[in-house]
Amino acid sequence: MADPRRVEFGDFLRSRREKLSPKAVGLPAGQRRRTAGLRREEVAQLAGIGVDWYIRLEQGRTVSPSVTTVDALARALRLSKTEHSHLKALARDGDRRPFTREVVPPAILRLVESLPHPAYITGQRWDVLAWNQAAEEIFAFGRLPEEDRNTLLLVLTNKKTRKSYGAGWADVAKRMVAMFRATHDVWAGDPAFAELVTRLRAGSPEFVKWWGAHEVHGTLSGRKTMTHPSKGVLHFEHASFQANDDPALKLVIYTPV
Repeated sequence: MADPRRVEFGDFLRSRREKLSPKAVGLPAGQRRRTAGLRREEVAQLAGIGVDWYIRLEQGRTVSPSVTTVDALARALRLSKTEHSHLKALARDGDRRPFTREVVPPAILRLVESLPHPAYITGQRWDVLAWNQAAEEIFAFGRLPEEDRNTLLLVLTNKKTRKSYGAGWADVAKRMVAMFRATHDVWAGDPAFAELVTRLRAGSPEFVKWWGAHEVHGTLSGRKTMTHPSKGVLHFEHASFQANDDPALKLVIYTPV
């Protein structure tokens, strides 16, 4: 069976290749093209590698590209810094242990509970693992079954959460999908991540569309506007922080604006 991470590596290459025009990389347009973007042989030429080798990479075959090859592909495909880092992560031989839900250390739990503004802890699968009272008043995590306490499920498949974001929902949701994609691909093939993606596909047509585009983004801070049923319109600045105790844990804080 093909390595799921290699399959994602190949799919990411294909998605970036199809977004590039010959003009963008200094190549003549030539004869009429039947498919969007660059041809495989053009990418291979730009990267200075063999066409057969590139085809094997894009098809997700079990081959391990060198750091030099990955860097050459990144230059050829005009990848951003985030996209380049993602490609390198997929090329590495990763940990094959199955995903297990993280446990929040007591010291971090006490820290979250002591914060005056809405704050919560998520794991690598974006499960909500702990939160404070201020977050409960906004997001009502405690009213959800444990299997539904996941920020992706909340934003993409929960009708109440979607309504709270109003016209800004699509921008928030699309960015979250691109941010999650960077983590998911490293865990490609893991049952827990596959189960989450299956639920997202079933519950959100928009997710299916955005997931197919294979966009990746790094974690970003920013602003969000939400409408709460009893508190009215709320404006927040949000930022996330990685825990030194366990890098898989992320602290998210919402500061009222």
